[in-house]
Amino acid sequence: MDKNDVKARVKKVIAQVLNLDEAEIGDDANFVFDLGADSRQSLELVAAFEEEFDIEMDEDKALEVQNVADAVEFIAQYLD
Repeated sequence: MDKNDVKARVKKVIAQVLNLDEAEIGDDANFVFDLGADSRQSLELVAAFEEEFDIEMDEDKALEVQNVADAVEFIAQYLD
């Protein structure tokens, strides 16, 4: 799966969990400051990414990811 596919799926998940339009989600958007995610939603995002990509991530490291581009890179590590 290439990075553009990963990015599209990441944005789809973010839009669903945070109830946003995918067009509002920029690559450098910060989950908390730009997209308004709270701590509960951050956990929901991790769970949703795991389900979407059928992976298990290190939750502590996943919660350290701050923006969309970093999330794409982080998730891509699990897909190689």
